Amino acid sequence: MNKSIFSFHVLKAGLFVGTLDILAALLHYFIKTNKDPLPVLKFIASGVFGKEAFTGGNNMYIWGLVFHFIIAIAFTVIFFWVYSLFPSLFKYRLLTGIVYGLFVWAVMQFFVLPLSNAPKMAFRPLNAMLAATILIICIGIPLAFLTDKQYRSVKNKLLNS
Repeated sequence: MNKSIFSFHVLKAGLFVGTLDILAALLHYFIKTNKDPLPVLKFIASGVFGKEAFTGGNNMYIWGLVFHFIIAIAFTVIFFWVYSLFPSLFKYRLLTGIVYGLFVWAVMQFFVLPLSNAPKMAFRPLNAMLAATILIICIGIPLAFLTDKQYRSVKNKLLNS
């Protein structure tokens, strides 16, 4: 399979898990606050723009989505890359998805957010568990199954050639 077709599959998977993740975040915010969830996107934009994101116009919603999908696609690329190097580590897709969801959460919690311009929030174990669970369900597990399916498809095509 050529690289452009494979890159398309990686991009498609990144957009899929990014969509699941942002929808879960928006829904969670709405359920928790009973308010319009769009400020979640401004919070994401604040990672780059700082406090200005909250007073900025509608373009900050777009920036928030752009940054969100860049991050989701980056984590997807990493997952596909690691899978290509060590496919035997991914024998148990569900476990792999759980572990990767926790990895994504840890990277975001301990590296990305602290290094960003987003407002610093107090660590709350219940919120952390919920955030990790969302990432496991919306990114880790789907990526484990999508990546495995993609690599099996490539392997089958190579064997049948």
